[in-house]
Amino acid sequence: MQNPIGIISMQFIRPFGPENLGLFEEIKELGFDFVELLVPEPEDNLDLKETKAALQDAGLDVVLAARVNLKRSIASGDPDCRSGGTDYLKRCLDVANSLGAKIIGGPLYGEPMVFAGRAPTAWTDDQIKARTDWTIEGLAKVAPLAASAGCVFALEALNRFETDVVSTTTQAIQVVDAVSNPGLGIVLDTFHMNMEDRSIPDAIKMAGSRVVHFQANENHRGFPGTGHLDWPAIMKALADISYTGPVSLEPFRRADDRVGLPIAQWRAPREDETEKLHNSLALIRSCMAMAEYAQ
Repeated sequence: MQNPIGIISMQFIRPFGPENLGLFEEIKELGFDFVELLVPEPEDNLDLKETKAALQDAGLDVVLAARVNLKRSIASGDPDCRSGGTDYLKRCLDVANSLGAKIIGGPLYGEPMVFAGRAPTAWTDDQIKARTDWTIEGLAKVAPLAASAGCVFALEALNRFETDVVSTTTQAIQVVDAVSNPGLGIVLDTFHMNMEDRSIPDAIKMAGSRVVHFQANENHRGFPGTGHLDWPAIMKALADISYTGPVSLEPFRRADDRVGLPIAQWRAPREDETEKLHNSLALIRSCMAMAEYAQ
């Protein structure tokens, strides 16, 4: 396996502004092939032409991560919020075209819970069907636009504490198959899969050719190799489905275990993480290489 491996910009800074464009060179020097960048918000003040030039100067590719919310949710019961969700996904496509990105991943359906302060709701069967239909309808509107632009939306399942729309690989497959357009695929995140899928390797094989992006994250969001995930088995499963797409790392967990710490909230690094990033990258590359021998 010779998949490109990247790192999310949130590993270093958030929000990512024009003063942070120099990070691209650092990311390349660390040995990564691409950066996973949150789709810029207007308040980030990122000039897309300057950002693209900085990426090219650093020799980095880019994958985009969408940032949906309750006001831009294609699964919402509010028509204005559904329209806002569709408009946002179209804007994500415009940003992708400006930056040269081919993949836009994330919980494209919207409806965040913990990060939006929204409590779980006991939906009725009719409400569940309606939210499913709205999600499929919304993605069916934008998937053909992505395909025409040479891009693909990557639908991500989040754990039950972060959404109540798509939480398992099986659910993601159902939505993608219902849309049935090359402009929509799946991004698998092992952090969420560890909680919601019975077997990560089996889920990878079940998703098969639908997988267009992969996020290699430890069970506790720490650096790969510091948790309990079976990376050789995971990489072998990716090899089994002939996955050649990008693999990104998102080790958000910091070396800080104070009682009362809001672990769910993003925090800046408290130490130089260079060595840990080098070792995590080496581990994933090694497991990829060994997956070829395990066929």
